[in-house]
Amino acid sequence: MAPKSILNSKSLTFLEQYLNNASPTGYESEGQKLWMDYLKPYVDTFITDTYGTVVGIINPDAPYKVVIEGHSDEISWYVNYITDNGLLYVIRNGGSDHQIAPSKRVNIHTKKGIVKGVFGWPAIHTRNRGKEETARIDNLFIDIGCSTKEEVDKMGVHVGCVITYPDEFMILNESKFVCRAIDNRMGGFMIAQVARLLHENKKKLPFGLYITNAVQEEVGLRGAEMITNTIRPNVAIVTDVCHDTTTPMIEKKIEGETQIGKGPVITYAPAVQNNLRELIIATAEANKIPFQRLASSRVTGTDTDAFAYSNGGVASALISLPLRYMHTTVEMVHRDDVENVIKLIYETLLKIENNASFSYFK
Repeated sequence: MAPKSILNSKSLTFLEQYLNNASPTGYESEGQKLWMDYLKPYVDTFITDTYGTVVGIINPDAPYKVVIEGHSDEISWYVNYITDNGLLYVIRNGGSDHQIAPSKRVNIHTKKGIVKGVFGWPAIHTRNRGKEETARIDNLFIDIGCSTKEEVDKMGVHVGCVITYPDEFMILNESKFVCRAIDNRMGGFMIAQVARLLHENKKKLPFGLYITNAVQEEVGLRGAEMITNTIRPNVAIVTDVCHDTTTPMIEKKIEGETQIGKGPVITYAPAVQNNLRELIIATAEANKIPFQRLASSRVTGTDTDAFAYSNGGVASALISLPLRYMHTTVEMVHRDDVENVIKLIYETLLKIENNASFSYFK
């Protein structure tokens, strides 16, 4: 059994450092280096690919391969157009929420270092109160304190520079973790904790374990799509986030009912292999790990889909972490859920036998 409490001071220090580091889609390398440094004592070797996905491997020579996976990238913006008077217009890099942008501070990543800026917005006094303008991609702009395009250029800012928010990690009411990019660097954190527990508890697995931190999920599951063809796994257990649907303005009849603090969320979907999912549920029940259920129509929208439909079909399942305020700078999860996702993945791995068959007709 995994110990009752699994988050220690070292792991929480890593979590804060890992979340605070910027790893926008396509530029995940600094976060991946942090992750590799933390994971190094707990794995036998690493592999990386051309676009930056990192895999820590335990038992690399074993022919039967099991993946546990999260993704490392965060949503961001690109500089798309620079006006003659030095203002910057943007496009999305991933699913960035335009409605939260006005008046937010930003970091613009350049070869000269970080350039600070703000999403400007007209004062309430100057807006047409009879017909309020809402934030849209075509009216969002960033002000970096320049008055000409030439000034912008001297600061190292150009079209294609990536833009992130600087909002950092905090804990609310002792049990709620809050930060931007919990979707889904918390997944990378959780699978790293699984590797740590296996090492500390001296567990020997009868198969190769591939702890996979994929890139570019936010733009179409691209990192998982690439790395699954490199690993060619037999089984994949993916962890990502899902919505806490108990906060205002969410319709449970459409989104289902899942809530932070109530446990990991196990998904039912075509990409989720039935027998693997039932093994995870049986493991949760046997170990008294609370869990919730969620149904996904057609696709899960996570890297599960990329693994499941690769290499002629890979037995895949999804264990999600319920989260409030997805794709904002105040994403929130419950510490208990984080620990229980880790426990559930850990205990499930101990139930998977070498050359385990998850045949559809089993």
